[in-house]
Amino acid sequence: MLVEVEKIAEFPGSPLLAQVRTAFGHTAVRWCGDPTAEPGEYHVEWTLDEDVVWGRNAKPAAGSGPEVRQGGRCVVLRGLLNPTEDGSALFDLDGTQILLDLADPLPEGVAGTWVELYVEREKIALYPYQF
Repeated sequence: MLVEVEKIAEFPGSPLLAQVRTAFGHTAVRWCGDPTAEPGEYHVEWTLDEDVVWGRNAKPAAGSGPEVRQGGRCVVLRGLLNPTEDGSALFDLDGTQILLDLADPLPEGVAGTWVELYVEREKIALYPYQF
């Protein structure tokens, strides 16, 4: 996914964070690229370092369409959720697939619906890559 990195900062007791903007929202998340990276556009892969638990950090979305927003110390990601045959799930964030580890199987009827994930910003990582 193409994001605009507005700034990268490190705070005591916190990992390197990037303030990023997408076409559907902005937030600050863990940056796993060059700590001296300049502001600008970067292609990134999103990863979540937290198991998804339906009803705790994953819930039906109030609206539809992709979204990224701040939610206090957590980040809210809205996308389409689809379970995989191996017991994990794919989260589609505007065409970008994020592999999720599930603590428990998803409830019936959730496949292909809009959901919101609530994840601490330090547990969402962006890995820049080049084509």
